[in-house]
Amino acid sequence: MPNMSLKKNEMPSQDPNVRNKNFLEVALGYTEEQALDEAARCLNCKNHPCVSGCPVQVKIPEFIKKITEKDYEGAYQVIHETSSLPAVCGRVCPQENQCEGKCVRGAKGESVAIGRLERFVADWHREHVADHPQAPAPNGHKVAIIGAGPAGMSCAYFLAEKGYRPTVFDKSPRPGGMLMNAIPNFRLEKDVVEAEIDILREMGVEFRCGVDVGRDVTIPELRAQGYKGFYVAVGLQDGGRLRVPGDDAEGVMSGVDFTKKVNLAPETKLTGKVVVIGGGNIASDVARTAVRCGAESVTLYCLEGYDEMPMGEEDRTECERDGISIHAGWGQTAIDTENGHARAIRFRKCLSVKNAEGRFAPAF
Repeated sequence: MPNMSLKKNEMPSQDPNVRNKNFLEVALGYTEEQALDEAARCLNCKNHPCVSGCPVQVKIPEFIKKITEKDYEGAYQVIHETSSLPAVCGRVCPQENQCEGKCVRGAKGESVAIGRLERFVADWHREHVADHPQAPAPNGHKVAIIGAGPAGMSCAYFLAEKGYRPTVFDKSPRPGGMLMNAIPNFRLEKDVVEAEIDILREMGVEFRCGVDVGRDVTIPELRAQGYKGFYVAVGLQDGGRLRVPGDDAEGVMSGVDFTKKVNLAPETKLTGKVVVIGGGNIASDVARTAVRCGAESVTLYCLEGYDEMPMGEEDRTECERDGISIHAGWGQTAIDTENGHARAIRFRKCLSVKNAEGRFAPAF
């Protein structure tokens, strides 16, 4: 019988006064009982709008129906038809703006917790199924993938399924890209990513890390080694600039650089007050990481209004639970410096973020 509750099952999580002092994963995952109750909220509606909102077209109603039948491995296999990283996507995909944003249950109440159900299924598979997919016999074609992040890993998986033996090159010392090197552990524990990497290795995928394609080896050299195809998946490498006077002062760091630093050196400590500029997922990750690194206080400023913040309601709530003060509708105009060090940031009220044509053009 359908569960017509207007509220999704709450995700179990660490106590706020405990989690803001450690880097363990905040969300603890649904129990079987919670997953079954949440799956019963899906109406399996005729047009399946949630699927149209999924970038990889996961058959969402089909895998949720498998959950209601307690066929959790069947649910995993449905997801795995089009998504090679369900445990990752169930944790860090922006479901609010994608599949869940299209869910008809969201018209009157909260959408079905599709991401949480995907995570439940993927975690159940990892804990209960030891056998990994076996790749078919090699077809003799070598493919080089440049970049060992989620795009490169996904490409490698689907090629290996078809008999290719891909080699994934990455200049970082370990595969995983931003999943391993930038996304904080409290959002995505690294053993989840490593388990996905292990599956790829068992399927015959080779990882060559510490290799900078273009510097250590060139495309012509790889061609000479027998590689016939190339897939470039270098992803996001650098953070953006604030583009205001003083943005190059000491003490100013891009969000990507900061989270990378802490991922590679978890013992990083902060003193004093931290100001985070931005309203998206990276800003959320930076602010929550700064709290765990011991900052005296963390304040977040963003151009958008409170309800329009790109990070979405769930991340915004998590920031507030971690004690982060949010000031929405403000934009930076300059950074005051002293002897090359950042000392203060000037803000003005943001009247609008986009112009009449819908382009990003903040007005103060």
